[in-house]
Amino acid sequence: MTQAPTRTPDPDILLYDTMQRQKVRFVPTAPGRVGMYLCGPTVYSDAHLGHAKKEVAFDVIRRALMHFGYAVRYVTNVTDVGHLQNDSDDGEDKLLARARLESLEPMEVADKYFWSFVRDMDALNVLKPSINPRATGHVPEQIKLIEELIERGHAYEANGSVYFDVRSWPEYGKLSGRRLDDQEEGTREEVREEKRDPRDFALWKRAEPGHIMRWESPWGLGFPGWHIECSAMSLKYLGEGFDIHGGGLDLQFPHHEAEIAQSEAAGHPFARYWMHNNMLTIGGEKMSKSKGNFTTVQDVLARHDPMVVRFLLVSSHYRSVTEFSDAAFESARSGYRRLSEALHEVERRLPSAPERPEPALLAKIGGHVREFEDAMRDDFNTPRAVAALFGLTTDVNAALNAEEVGREALEAARDAYRTLGGDVLGLFAEGGATARQDDTQVVDALMDLVLKARQNYRLNKQYAQADELRGTLARVGVTVEDTKEGPRWRR
Repeated sequence: MTQAPTRTPDPDILLYDTMQRQKVRFVPTAPGRVGMYLCGPTVYSDAHLGHAKKEVAFDVIRRALMHFGYAVRYVTNVTDVGHLQNDSDDGEDKLLARARLESLEPMEVADKYFWSFVRDMDALNVLKPSINPRATGHVPEQIKLIEELIERGHAYEANGSVYFDVRSWPEYGKLSGRRLDDQEEGTREEVREEKRDPRDFALWKRAEPGHIMRWESPWGLGFPGWHIECSAMSLKYLGEGFDIHGGGLDLQFPHHEAEIAQSEAAGHPFARYWMHNNMLTIGGEKMSKSKGNFTTVQDVLARHDPMVVRFLLVSSHYRSVTEFSDAAFESARSGYRRLSEALHEVERRLPSAPERPEPALLAKIGGHVREFEDAMRDDFNTPRAVAALFGLTTDVNAALNAEEVGREALEAARDAYRTLGGDVLGLFAEGGATARQDDTQVVDALMDLVLKARQNYRLNKQYAQADELRGTLARVGVTVEDTKEGPRWRR
C-alpha cells in the first residue's frame, strides 16, 4: 500500500539525477505524492550482496521521503521470464536454465527464489513494495506497448520476433551518454541476421520448439524481451511521467536506456528522475562468480547480524562503492553496537527518570536531529546521517555517565534514535514499542537479582565470586558501577 504522509512535504530535497548528471531539487509531479519504480530481482537464484545493496539503498530513500512528508507508491517488479543468458537477444531464458538444472517447472523456480528473496529482504528490514508485479502476469500490457511501437514505426517484426529500431530514435543513449554511432556491434546484444541493425534489441522473441514459457501474440507463439516488462508495468501502476526510477549502475545500459527509448517512442512520457546505486567490492575486488568471491545474502546472514549488515550498507553513500570485508564488518559491528546500546540504556532508564528540565541537553539532541535531516536532504547522504547519530550518542552517553537524566531529555533521545535510526535508516528492527517495554522489564528484573546476588557476595566477603560475576557481566557488555546510592548497571 502507499504510505500516507505524516507532515507537510519538505520542498528542499536534492537528489542526483543520472540523466542530468548533477544534483537537482526534487519536485514531484503530484504535490505531496511520489511514484517510485525499482528494477527488482530476476528470480532464478538466491539473492546476492549486490541485491542487498540496491534494495537497502532505495529502501532508505523511500523511508526518507516518507519521513519528509511524502506519500510514496513504491513499485518493484519481479522478472520471471524474458531475461536471457548474458543479457543477450539469443540463447536460453535464465529461469528455464535453472529449471532444467533443478528438474523443476519454471514457475516453481520463480516462486522458490522469489520467496527466498522476500525472506532475505525481511531479514534486512526492507519494507515490502506497495505493488510487486510479475512479468508473466503482464504479458498483455507488454504486447500492447509493442503494438504501439510498430504502429509508430519504431519496431519491426522479423521471423516471429519483434525488435526496437534504434536508428528510428535518435535520443537512444541519452541516459548513459553513449552515442549510437560509438556503440560497438555485438557487445552485449548478440548480432542476429534478422535484425536491421545489430544494436536493435528484442521486444518479443519467437519461441523455439521446446521453449516452455510461451504466449500467443500477433506475431505467433513467443515471450517478451527483458526490457519491455519494466516499461509496461511502471507505466501501468505509476502512470506517465512518474517521479523516480531506480536501479543498479550496471542496469544503466542497456536496460534503462532501452526502457526510456521504447516508452518515449511509444508516446509515453517516462521517469522524470533517474537514480542509480553503485556496486560493492569484496576484498577490494568487484564481486563476480568468475573471481570466486560471489556471496549470497544467506551466506552473509549466517555469519553476521542482519542489522550489522544493514548498518554497513547505510554507512556508505548509495552512489559510492561499498566494501565487504572482515575489517568492514568488524567496524560495522562495533558502530552498530554503540548506537543500539545507547538506545537501550535510554529506554531502560526512562521508567524511573525524574521530571526536570535540561535545556542544554535538549538543545544538543535537537542539533543532531537537524544535522541528520540536513544530510538526508542532500541526496540521502547516509554517512553524514550516521555521523549525526554518533554525535547524538556521544552527548547522550556523557549525560548518562554524569548524572541521572530527566524524562523529557530521555524521551527526546529515544525518539531521535527510533525515528531517525529506526524509521529512516531501518536499523532497529527488534520489535515494536510493547515488545521493547516487555523486554526492558524482564531485563531490569533479572539485573536486579544479579546485583543483589553480587551485594550478598560482598557482604559475606566472598570477593572472588563478586568479581567473577562482575567480570561475566562485563564480557557481555554490561558495566556495573558502585555508587553511594548502591550499584548501578548500564549496557
